[in-house]
Amino acid sequence: MLEFIIKLHSEITIKSKSVRKRQTKLLQQNLKTILLQLDESIRIDSHWDHLTVRLERPSERLHQQIVERLACIPGIAQYAEMQSSHFSSLDDIFQQVLPVFQQQLQDKTFCVRVRRTGSHDFSSTEAERYIGGGFNQHIPSATVRLKNPQVTVQLEIRNDRLIMMRAVYRGMGGFPLPSQSDALSLISGGFDSAVSSYLMIKKGMRNHFLFFNLGGDAHEAGVREIAYFLWQKFSLSHKVKFISVDFSPVVQQILERSDPGLMGVILKRMMMRAATDVAERLGIQAIVTGESAGQVSSQTLANLNVIDRVTSMLILRPLIAHDKQDIIDIARAIGVEDMAASMPEYCGVISKKPTVKAILADVEANEQRFDDDVLAAVVRDAKVMDIRTIDYQSSQQVNTVDAVHAMPADAVVLDIRKPDETELAPLQVDGHQVVELPFYRLASEFARLPQDKPYYLYCEQGVMSRMQVLLLQEQGFQQIGVYQKPAS
Repeated sequence: MLEFIIKLHSEITIKSKSVRKRQTKLLQQNLKTILLQLDESIRIDSHWDHLTVRLERPSERLHQQIVERLACIPGIAQYAEMQSSHFSSLDDIFQQVLPVFQQQLQDKTFCVRVRRTGSHDFSSTEAERYIGGGFNQHIPSATVRLKNPQVTVQLEIRNDRLIMMRAVYRGMGGFPLPSQSDALSLISGGFDSAVSSYLMIKKGMRNHFLFFNLGGDAHEAGVREIAYFLWQKFSLSHKVKFISVDFSPVVQQILERSDPGLMGVILKRMMMRAATDVAERLGIQAIVTGESAGQVSSQTLANLNVIDRVTSMLILRPLIAHDKQDIIDIARAIGVEDMAASMPEYCGVISKKPTVKAILADVEANEQRFDDDVLAAVVRDAKVMDIRTIDYQSSQQVNTVDAVHAMPADAVVLDIRKPDETELAPLQVDGHQVVELPFYRLASEFARLPQDKPYYLYCEQGVMSRMQVLLLQEQGFQQIGVYQKPAS
């Protein structure tokens, strides 16, 4: 029989009796929801200071699945893998224990600890000495050390049953879902939003995902993949929603009607307004963001203060004091580093010279130029999906577009930078016509261009041009590409 002893996270054990009982019950239910999907014969029992997971006839594959699942369930501090069997004598106990620990004890110091319940012809101390002596005889490189050994062999003898602790694993800690209610996490697909979402799940919040789409279906497919991964790995016990909002109409207004230095702050305020509407509609009381103090211009304390003034909703920022490398390290540990690294940062193209000390009155004056119906419309048209129904085949992965230096002779270059950028540094390409068409007007004006020649989009970093090519391809345009100036 395979048995796991589940130890509660320390913050649960110090709670009052009623709170501890409620959180233990939540954890037990979550274990049942997740593990019974693997095998219906698994038994989960609750005790005052631990839970047990038992399986009578485990396969190697099922054993590995249980070990992996338990590592990703919030509320578990650690779990010990136990092996149970019957025995006939003290020597029979040693013969069963030796093959289990023989490899572990090579070149190690060790001690044996035995807990005994029932009537036997030996004491716990005698059992420890007999088994320890046997290890010394059969494993010459192993050495007994009663204080601070490298390996502690823990055994429990219950009447005629022997229980061996084969391995101890570390859990993710935190609180069981959904002991801290629901939260709405803003997810862009990058490191920050993925890690902040994970930390809120770990803290016991049922975490729904809100995505502001700035890059079309390709962008959404990549973000869905990360959201689905986080849900399936760390919060599989509960249903969550994935909400997608087409934010490109809002971005167009920001680019056309606001001062350049304030665009980043205004974009975040618009996102907070939209997120508040979505959260209130779903009965959610908190918004989660991946912002870290000082990481980018919109995340200075002055700008965060201005952003927060746009809503009365609670905004949680679990990464506020994390360095970027800290965030990437966590992303690597939880398995999202490669996915996050492949996602372009669309918000980074908004402001060229952003302010780090936005003044609330100036921001609000800029926002007076906006058509509020546009924001209301994108929220009203948001797609709300059950994350369990999202299909993640390989065909949905984010497409890439390669930039080229050489183009066909009849190709036209579309300079999609903002007017202030093109005025400051006009683009000239030998042998090709250059047409200035800001990216926020492409959706409405590209179809009016003559379609008998290829078009190559240009922007300074290549991020926005790649994104716009993907959007145009989704609309059926094929003779398009990305132009990149040759290195000088």
